[in-house]
Amino acid sequence: MLCASCEARHGGVCAALDPDQLAVLARSARKYEAGSGTELMGDAERIESYANVLSGVVKLTKTLSDGRQQIVGLQFAPDFLGRPFKAESDLNAEAATDVSLCAFPRASVERMIRASPELERRLYLQALKELDEARDWMVTLGRKTAGEKIASFLLMIARSIEPAAGTDRMSARFDLPLTRADIADFLGLTIETVSRQLTRLRADKVIAIENNRHVIVPDLSRLEARQGR
Repeated sequence: MLCASCEARHGGVCAALDPDQLAVLARSARKYEAGSGTELMGDAERIESYANVLSGVVKLTKTLSDGRQQIVGLQFAPDFLGRPFKAESDLNAEAATDVSLCAFPRASVERMIRASPELERRLYLQALKELDEARDWMVTLGRKTAGEKIASFLLMIARSIEPAAGTDRMSARFDLPLTRADIADFLGLTIETVSRQLTRLRADKVIAIENNRHVIVPDLSRLEARQGR
């Protein structure tokens, strides 16, 4: 069975299903890979399927009428991609890195939601988590300095890439899932300011950067102290 070898079944929405329900879902599931930059879901596109993020990072954007885009969120494993019971998407979803996903037909998932209160509860909790994160991000964008914004962004990535490691770990290392231009867009900064703040964190030995994108945080508490809370 597809689900038997999938680590996502222990977390996210799949953890709410019993073995029989997983077996039913597995019969219609499709695991696939998508390269960085691949569009996974288009704005105003009819929703035909949902997906679990198994690995990698998904970038969520909103598009204005003149074609400008704004990054409004990031999703990591084992997040659920899509909004149940909506006919059309109101976001663009794009693979920010190479990603692995497990997709399910919309009808199968919505039928299972109606039959499983625990699955409905998991999706509700994810929605509340995203709401809390959006409120935190409003504070970051509206009140924090450029340096605090960069530190907050790096902490978010560090905590989301390896959530199973827990909050008590002392260090982290990860590849930046966004380009400096995307980071600037996400944080409301210029590319030059992003580069300058990253350089300052490196000079202060709060982080190290290898090969331009691999970030090493030897002491997470020092990075936390730079986020302004």
